[in-house]
Amino acid sequence: MSALLRIQAVVHKELIQLKRDKMTFGMVVMIPLIQLLLFGFAINTNVRHIPAGIVDHSQSGLSRILQQTVAATQVVEFIAQYRSVKEAEAAIARAEIRAVLIIPKDVSQRLVRHKTVGFGLPPSSDEETSRPIAQWLVDGSDTIVAGALKSLRSMPLAELLSKPANRNTPTFEVTLLYNPEQRTVVSIVPGLVGIILTMTMIMFTSAAIVRERERGNLELLITTPIRPVELMLGKIIPYVFIGAIQVVIILGLGHLMFNVPINGSLWQLAAATFLFITASLTLGLVISAIAKNQLQSMQMTIFILLPSILLSGFMFPYEGMPKVAQYIAEALPTTHFVRLIRGVVLRDVEIMDMTFDIYWLALFTLVGLAVASLKFKKRLD
Repeated sequence: MSALLRIQAVVHKELIQLKRDKMTFGMVVMIPLIQLLLFGFAINTNVRHIPAGIVDHSQSGLSRILQQTVAATQVVEFIAQYRSVKEAEAAIARAEIRAVLIIPKDVSQRLVRHKTVGFGLPPSSDEETSRPIAQWLVDGSDTIVAGALKSLRSMPLAELLSKPANRNTPTFEVTLLYNPEQRTVVSIVPGLVGIILTMTMIMFTSAAIVRERERGNLELLITTPIRPVELMLGKIIPYVFIGAIQVVIILGLGHLMFNVPINGSLWQLAAATFLFITASLTLGLVISAIAKNQLQSMQMTIFILLPSILLSGFMFPYEGMPKVAQYIAEALPTTHFVRLIRGVVLRDVEIMDMTFDIYWLALFTLVGLAVASLKFKKRLD
């Protein structure tokens, strides 16, 4: 009986401590709630409204009807028109669009030839030369998006044909760029760099200030002439090199073991990685300046890590998320880095062609340093 009373006392003490620790109590509620909302609403493998462009060499009423018919499927959403295939390919490389529909000049003749071969009859000369009506160029670096666009390959066009379509001839020719074999590892490995850096960089620095406080070293730092911003910079610089080592390990082994191509410039890759590492480290410093102990810092790290994995485009397509989830994703450094590293590694894009992601990471770093410096006070209260 006395043992039960002692256990009851300990349980009562833990409940009181949990009640006083508002951060932990909040995480108990918020983590399952956010996971439920993310998996229930934001995570969607049925991708719709994929941003696409169009190159219309025909410029006819038929080509415009064809465009409207494709858009009616809601698989793609045409957001831009280009004068040449080269311009469209450059837009795909910059991740402005995920695919482009190329309509040839002879689209009307192709549509006429796109009909069923008579049952038991030899094909005519027109039917022998039947070709796809138009062509899709698709960014294959995301296998889920590429799979959704490949579903349009045999799209029926009954409303444009006086007869059923020839089953032996696809409606569209689909060409996959950057990952024609649709190997999942090609898109996973570059994105994995962003996830691992997010996990380790934020985790390392999220406990930096808290650890100094718990070990009693904060008193020594207070007596030194070091300024808050100098302390923040001193905290993150060593981890920049650790992050660089991790990138070399992941991409190096990915290239050697899984034959993941590295098509872009290593200097471009280094610049994008440096910006992301510093952004992640400053986010960790902000957490460390807010948290009162290491447990709280770990809880806040998990709170950031889960959306970074699920909303950054690493596992699930960005285009499949609702608008609210996309707004949250845009606030996360991982989202911008996943775009950058896939662009550099797989599509050989210049990082200055993706200026929005570059400027956002740089701005995030500066704001994060300022917030962490302001939150850190050279006093013990």
